[in-house]
Amino acid sequence: MSSPETCIIRNQRIYAENEMIENGFIKISGGTITEIGDMSDLKIDGEYADISIPAKASVIPGMIDVHIHGVKGADTMDATTAALDTMTMALPQEGTTSFLATTMTESKEKIKKALINTGQYIEEKQKAGKAEILGIHLEGPFINSGKAGAQPLHHITKPSVEMFDSWQQASRNHIKLVTIAPEMDEGHTLIGHLKKNGVVASAGHSAAGYDEMGKAIDSGVSHVTHLFNQMSGFHHREPGIAGAAFNRRELMVELIADGIHVRPEAVDIAFKQITDERMILITDSMRAKCLKNGRYDLGGQMVTVKDGMALLDEDTLAGSVLEMKSAFQNIQKFTGCSMEEAIRITSENPARQLGVFDRKGSIAAGKDADLVILDDQKDVLMTFCKGKVAYMKGDEVK
Repeated sequence: MSSPETCIIRNQRIYAENEMIENGFIKISGGTITEIGDMSDLKIDGEYADISIPAKASVIPGMIDVHIHGVKGADTMDATTAALDTMTMALPQEGTTSFLATTMTESKEKIKKALINTGQYIEEKQKAGKAEILGIHLEGPFINSGKAGAQPLHHITKPSVEMFDSWQQASRNHIKLVTIAPEMDEGHTLIGHLKKNGVVASAGHSAAGYDEMGKAIDSGVSHVTHLFNQMSGFHHREPGIAGAAFNRRELMVELIADGIHVRPEAVDIAFKQITDERMILITDSMRAKCLKNGRYDLGGQMVTVKDGMALLDEDTLAGSVLEMKSAFQNIQKFTGCSMEEAIRITSENPARQLGVFDRKGSIAAGKDADLVILDDQKDVLMTFCKGKVAYMKGDEVK
């Protein structure tokens, strides 16, 4: 899908980085936001193509999903250009303009193959007008088998600096976030190594207690993978990872806001504790997202998807089919939070955590023109990826 190199969005409600402009404009040139402001200040100093929007809408920054395995029949672990093409083309229709391609626990060979493929794609095959892969989220195999969830048990292995380094090399240095069980990392050696090398260490699929989490934070853990799911929960004598997520301000905290992985009331409790300062909404979606009910592969295991729920045969939740636009809508419904707060936890916070806030995560001059236009029901009308129209309602990816 193409769009003019130089264009203007006008007469829209714009949720800019530091303010909401009720009747504003955005100028775009060369994939970048060049100017924003109130319509009363608009000056046309060149030839700009007008972007046609049917009625007054809301313009928000593109959403960033730091934990997504697949969509539309494709998965990061497929290790093919076609799979990543499918993901980068499909995600803009749910408002996602950039993401971390997420692996899962599999054989070392399969993980390496997926890392090689994704690293090559990032460096050689990304294009404006598609969602951008910002890097890789390595979820497993350095996890606790007692908290495996849908991660295959026979491929779980102890954390290893040497193994991570070989994989990081294979990925061309694009692994940006690693989910790890702190209690499995003796002396927190890998956690410290990740911090030293600028990689986000995230506690997940873990039975670590609150005190262990404190030590892990001291060693470099700064993130929590899908809060409540496959981790030590909150108890009044052992607050666990959930308690640390509530209480430790060093931690950014992922949440799957589908109302299934975490019931709405628990989402509300978590948001009140963590607030928009530290929460990050994710989908953790699998290849079945945007497909009909049926049985689908996830890490060599068959998952049954029915009515928005993905389950292994033993009734274990196996990722989600959640779309980011639904997470954005749900968090406001479940908690009563504002649009600005929802934007922060879907755009700004993930951008800051990944170190790309200088070009992503908000609407400001000089940043990538990653924009989502929402109707009055907060559904996605149009998505721009680096200034090009990547999705327009009615043109869904088939």
